[in-house]
Amino acid sequence: MTKRALITGITGQDGSYLAELLLDKGYEVIGMVRRSSTTNFERIAHLQDRVVLDPYTSSGDLLDEASLISILRECRPHEVYNLAAQSFVQTSFTQPVLTGEITALGVTRLLDAIRIVDPTIRFYQASSSEMFGKVRQVPQNETTPFYPRSPYGVAKVYGHWITVNYRESYDLHASSGILFNHESPRRGMEFLPRKVSHGVARIKLGITDQLALGNLDAERDWGFAGDYVEAMWRMLQQPMPDDYVIATGKTWAVRDLVEVAFGCVGLTWQDYVREDPAFLRPAEVDVLVGDASKAKATLAWAPRVSFEGLVEMMVKADLERLGSR
Repeated sequence: MTKRALITGITGQDGSYLAELLLDKGYEVIGMVRRSSTTNFERIAHLQDRVVLDPYTSSGDLLDEASLISILRECRPHEVYNLAAQSFVQTSFTQPVLTGEITALGVTRLLDAIRIVDPTIRFYQASSSEMFGKVRQVPQNETTPFYPRSPYGVAKVYGHWITVNYRESYDLHASSGILFNHESPRRGMEFLPRKVSHGVARIKLGITDQLALGNLDAERDWGFAGDYVEAMWRMLQQPMPDDYVIATGKTWAVRDLVEVAFGCVGLTWQDYVREDPAFLRPAEVDVLVGDASKAKATLAWAPRVSFEGLVEMMVKADLERLGSR
């Protein structure tokens, strides 16, 4: 039997890597695409002939439960991966209500659609390390209390707990991956590591001579998105649903990221980087580092790409993109 998987947010970074993984495993992959005049298929252009993106069968919206019920009835997936969200932390401060509607209540609508259409569907919810926010312990694991510091983090906490609630209330195979920061050359330009890799490439190629950043002391646990989507898949292959922290267990400051990125092209970062208060968050998250011991023990999962390897991969990709223009 060929397994079918529905991915919301398939046009995003994680969605594109997950689609690749599932296709390689022999899945039929259906991508839910919200009707929009600005939908960008760049990240999955190399996969479009292998996934189902027909708007009549895969057009859905996390704001509209009826569309979710319809797509589930039409596609009959065995697994659903909910990767769609308003996922930019800074934007969540300027659009908190929209963030809540999509990133929080959207999860409820999708879970309820599964409960109505087919409770045997296995569900993955993309939770986030931003839920920990003002951290209560270091490192953070599955039992660390949440203290979100942004509307995005708050919305993700809601999405996480409604997943637990539906799992316990309706006996759904619903799991959450509490993913720490994960990056790749496919990351959007609004995210810091991609802003850095792209900025370094522009400076190296002589397009600009300065990179403005916010808090250089903030620390994050950065991994490679291609590694992390495998953990998502492994969660849904388990006999019982559960929640897992997915992280490298190592922390790096933004200035470390900058130093490694500039080092990839033989430049000294202090000559080009300036701190700009305009890029500071209203409420900062200082130190995030995850303990993925449970995922290692239960899922047999571990990250493969190092921090330095990830940064080099991203800088190289941006150099190639800009250099070919």
